[in-house]
Amino acid sequence: MSQMIHLSAPDVGPLEEAYLIAALRSGWVAPVGPDLEAFEREIAARVGTRGAVGVSSGTAGLHLALLGVGVRPGDVVVVSTLTFVATANAVRYTGARPVFVDCDPQTGNLDVPLTADLLRRLRARGERVGAVVPVDLFGACVDYSALEPVCAEAGVPIVEDAAEALGATHAGRGAGSFGQVGVLSFNGNKIITTSGGGMIVSDDTALLARARHLSTQAREQARHYEHRETGYNYRLSNLLAALGRAQLRRLDGMIGRRRQLRDRYAKLFAPVPGVTLIGADDAAANCWLTSLVVDPERSGWQARELADHLSERGVETRPVWKPMHLQPAYADAESCLTGAADRLFAQGLTLPSGSALTEAQIGVVLGAIDEFLAERTGSAAR
Repeated sequence: MSQMIHLSAPDVGPLEEAYLIAALRSGWVAPVGPDLEAFEREIAARVGTRGAVGVSSGTAGLHLALLGVGVRPGDVVVVSTLTFVATANAVRYTGARPVFVDCDPQTGNLDVPLTADLLRRLRARGERVGAVVPVDLFGACVDYSALEPVCAEAGVPIVEDAAEALGATHAGRGAGSFGQVGVLSFNGNKIITTSGGGMIVSDDTALLARARHLSTQAREQARHYEHRETGYNYRLSNLLAALGRAQLRRLDGMIGRRRQLRDRYAKLFAPVPGVTLIGADDAAANCWLTSLVVDPERSGWQARELADHLSERGVETRPVWKPMHLQPAYADAESCLTGAADRLFAQGLTLPSGSALTEAQIGVVLGAIDEFLAERTGSAAR
């Protein structure tokens, strides 16, 4: 086992190869074609929305989604602080200003009561709030049953950042189907991949048509190249869509393997004092990444010590997302905080979670964790 064991490597095989070869032989080697159209239909059907638009990345999708709900320069957009930087960057692309809100300490997802309070305070001081952007962290949906009424009362649209959550559900609805519009990511480390790519999903057909127009350089219907406004080169390739179609056929199996691995981590750490898994009680999560939180006062060790131990044995780990309010690029941003995201960042650790992991690789990871726990406690956890 000399190669690094990664967090979430792409899980591709003969089916993906067959779809790609067929797409190449079809001649549709462009950001248009039958596989792209089919992939959009299939994703919309899986998520449960009326339509979808394939784009070059989840970030591009967030940008177009924010434009689609009417976010404009000078607006405020409320964003989960515990997220990847793309969520916040997309807000800045529109000329709006992100205001970060803290997370639920158990799930890492957006703190709904805190968001409600923040929206009231922003409205009281006359701010125009263009959108709320919750993030379905590590493949578990936000509590939309609570959030949707809050945003409806405030008259603020939800742009769901479901980049990590394809296949997850909440109250029987698919991730990406909440609010006015949702965005998925198919980056190389996501639950399914198109190498790079994303998808905008919504019931709002006018919003989708607008996103499709802007994603193709806002080209007008004319024999020549006619452009009345600034557009973007954001369309997904037909070849990558073919890869995505094959991946989508295998999605349930890949989620199943990730869930099985999370269950094994949960069993391993169950007897260890001070260690919990983020969102472990959400049976509807897709288990994209399994992250644990270590309370050093109870466990007697730090998350970074386990990370160092695993790294020495060729096992990749990663801290939980560094909150946006701690990022130098957003040092001047307004934030509404409780300290929950800071704690998860300081005490959290993400473990290998990919569906492509072999049983031998999983054995190496679990064995290395066992070894570490034995050194710290004097007895192995399993």
